[in-house]
Amino acid sequence: MLHSLYRRRETARQIREEPAGGAGEPLGLLLFHNQLAFEKNGVFLHTSAKRQNDQDSMIQGVIRIIEKPSDVILQWIPVEEDDDAAQIHYRKESPGSASCRTEELFDPGYEPDWAVISTVGTKGRPQEEEPKAPKSGHRGKWAFTISLADLKSIRKSKPGLGWSYLIFITKDGISHQALHFHQGGTKALLKALRKYIILATSPKDSRLFLVYPHDSHALSHSFDELQLFDDGSFYLFSRFFGDPYTATFGGFSKVTNFFRGALRPQDGAHQRPVSEMAVGLEDEPGFEVITCQVELGERPVVHRQEPVSEQEWESYFDPEGHVVEVEALKRRIFSGGLSPGTRKEAWKFLLGYYSWNSTVEERKTTVREKTDEYFRMKLQWKSVTEDQEKRNTLLRGYRSLIERDVSRTDRNNKFYEGNDNPGLGLLNDVLMTYCMYNFDLGYVQGMSDLLSPVLFVTQNEVDAFWCFAGFMDLVHHNFEESQESMKKQLAQLNLLLRVLDPVLCDFLDSKDSGNLSCCFRWLLIWFKREFSFQDILLLWEVLWTGLPSLNFHLLVGCGILDLEREALMNSDYGFNEILKHINELTMKMSVEDILCRAEALHQQLANCQDLPLNVKELLGLAEVKSPAPSTGTASPPQPLSPSQVNELDLTDSVSPSQPDSSIEILPTEDTTTSQSLSP
Repeated sequence: MLHSLYRRRETARQIREEPAGGAGEPLGLLLFHNQLAFEKNGVFLHTSAKRQNDQDSMIQGVIRIIEKPSDVILQWIPVEEDDDAAQIHYRKESPGSASCRTEELFDPGYEPDWAVISTVGTKGRPQEEEPKAPKSGHRGKWAFTISLADLKSIRKSKPGLGWSYLIFITKDGISHQALHFHQGGTKALLKALRKYIILATSPKDSRLFLVYPHDSHALSHSFDELQLFDDGSFYLFSRFFGDPYTATFGGFSKVTNFFRGALRPQDGAHQRPVSEMAVGLEDEPGFEVITCQVELGERPVVHRQEPVSEQEWESYFDPEGHVVEVEALKRRIFSGGLSPGTRKEAWKFLLGYYSWNSTVEERKTTVREKTDEYFRMKLQWKSVTEDQEKRNTLLRGYRSLIERDVSRTDRNNKFYEGNDNPGLGLLNDVLMTYCMYNFDLGYVQGMSDLLSPVLFVTQNEVDAFWCFAGFMDLVHHNFEESQESMKKQLAQLNLLLRVLDPVLCDFLDSKDSGNLSCCFRWLLIWFKREFSFQDILLLWEVLWTGLPSLNFHLLVGCGILDLEREALMNSDYGFNEILKHINELTMKMSVEDILCRAEALHQQLANCQDLPLNVKELLGLAEVKSPAPSTGTASPPQPLSPSQVNELDLTDSVSPSQPDSSIEILPTEDTTTSQSLSP
């Protein structure tokens, strides 16, 4: 379901208060003006916990913080669905007026289904429109209003369990129905609440936030209950602030290096290791807890090497055809890439079609066996008659979608240009055969983008298929309908960026872009549309080596954001302008520059002694501890390759709010289990 795109108002609007008679009475008389301090759409109330995905059990609403003359209230009310046609918008300053903003359509310059993720929605409301009052009837009864003075605590959801939700508990012991943030926004709400109240994590329950007013008694009580300070530390803290109730302390769950000395016990007892003081990411990161900022040290300078030539490639093989130094060859490919003459053979090794330990004769046998297997699968769909296909909706849908995507894939490349180009027929046949190879996944938009360079390099239908199948072993989780892997990768990218550049991360958070949904396309098809065709050949072969560590593609994403850091932060960009800027980077970047930046970022993280454990695990830098002693010789962890795809546990960081992708995903008969992607 498409949701309205949330846009925060630049200035507080004046709204009317509902009469005390209830939601069923007309508004009638304007009692007095109240200031709207915060508003967020897409906040759902689930009336049935047993029917989480049942649309009938979900009531869409809006949550607001309203400043009254003598009180501040938190209000949630249901709203009607907007029936306007779906549009893609961005916000633009109107000439001649600094305060007036207009909504204009955004043309990304290519297929819009790839241009925008998380921003497909209905037309925004006019600026002057009044907020809707609680609806009468069965939906209106769920509306509630809480004075912040009566709020006792806020409970957050467990990480990874669907949409993030908040439960508001009053001092009377009333727990209001959980509010599910389908479009994200818990972080923004809590940030707004901290203007009026203090939110402190309960020492007994990390998911519970205790609420205290901004007064000295409550402040002292919160210190006592949380046991944050001893007497000396509290005295030292008070010296830092003449007014301990400033906005800085309003977010006192953020404990930075500034207070590190005050909080450290004199004898050093009970001090947590710095490695445990990681930046914690919650679901659509809603509860920012910053402990001690990691000192990364100076970023090294990295230079790329020359590509592996045909002569150098041959030097790595013995007379029987074995690769004599596999890891050394992978390191060379990582640092320099491959020359065009070596790619056709090398990609078969990198993508698992050929075993690194195979001989020439063994590879010939593999080709014969794989050729027979391929054409048996191809015959399965080729032999389906038109009458049979009429009764096979799934196959018919795959064929239609593949034909449509093939007709617009890399048509500016000479290998695919022209209406009668044989390359288009090969693309179609390989993708249709993959549907027979992987019934559970079938075909999803974006797969043609991944196959196109592979077919271009191999120039052979069978070789292209098996190399593509190896590639899909790496990234097939990206295309699963649940999109759990994509959400987790976006959260992992956020985690890395928060460690590498917390200032940029905070800036993106302030612009409602902290979930990095603007990077969705990067991760989905491995930057295929961000670089030129030749550059993407180099980037992919570097990533396929599995070096220098796990999830290097995330550092490539960090490298792009690092490149655009100044352009983003030195502008007056909002959410839509940031999205537009990221989309317009396509074909404007040098892959060599980005790879140098990504490798430098990796070395910077690898050299950090105090790197958080979850970051180490994400990059494969943490030592794997065996639960029980083993009699065998333990081997060091190996880089992941398409020929050996290991399922890895994701970090404790969890996904941001679920992006609304417009990519068409055909239903499958069986729902496969979503797993983590670990390229």
